[in-house]
Amino acid sequence: MKLLNFGSLNIDLVYRMDHLVRPGETQAAQSFARFPGGKGLNQSVALARAGATVLHAGKVGPDGALLLDTLRDAGADVSPVAVGPEPSGHAVIQVERSGQNSIIIYPGANGCITRAEMDAALAKMDAGDWILLQNEINGIPAIMEKAKARGLKIAFNPAPMDQGVRAYPLELVDLFVVNETEAAALTGLTEEADALAAMERTYPNAIHVVTLGARGSLCSANGQRYTVEAKKVQAVDTTAAGDTYIGYFLALLMEGAPVDVCMETATRASAIAVSRMGAAPSIPLRSEL
Repeated sequence: MKLLNFGSLNIDLVYRMDHLVRPGETQAAQSFARFPGGKGLNQSVALARAGATVLHAGKVGPDGALLLDTLRDAGADVSPVAVGPEPSGHAVIQVERSGQNSIIIYPGANGCITRAEMDAALAKMDAGDWILLQNEINGIPAIMEKAKARGLKIAFNPAPMDQGVRAYPLELVDLFVVNETEAAALTGLTEEADALAAMERTYPNAIHVVTLGARGSLCSANGQRYTVEAKKVQAVDTTAAGDTYIGYFLALLMEGAPVDVCMETATRASAIAVSRMGAAPSIPLRSEL
């Protein structure tokens, strides 16, 4: 079984700050670093480092060599990635002393994927394979419909969440992975357990995972509920925590591991990631767990 991650490819510009900049404030950064990133890239790196067979689809500009090299080095197949004249997407990330962050994203090439490029990437997959989607590229509804028509299982992480997501053909999704903010936006309910119950009712055939940061994660699958507590670590940078969790959870799920084992493994991987700086570079190898 293999997985196609059709997702974003960003260059992350990371500024270490005393605190997140407030409106009207000018603050000198304590340090600056440039990393490969994007939710799509991060999740492909996590999948590959967890041992999954992963192909990455998306689009970069002429400046995208760093992004493609990062995916190749992690073990992902980048043959479905298109290259266009638009600059690659990038993110401006502030990280404060506690490890919390604030992120501005410029889509760039991520928002210029054509129907022909979608079809070419999906043609590499077989019925029963998985496709993973986030919300940082254009054409998500069309990709969902094309993927389901080919018999693929769909995993969806609706991040960054916006109102347009609720109009997507979400009934096609086999696995939702959301954080508490995304769960509330999808359901209109702020209590995580209530939001999870609402998602179960609306999409009864899907697996639902709600990540809660330092409070762990919840999951509903096959009529059962699961809870896993977070590991206690000193957080340095939380940028790729959710992406690491998703990659490891899916990699284990594809291997046929029980849901609670998927959650526990993903939680351990995320704990390592938040103890390191950067997005993709912080994601651990499976042997480190």
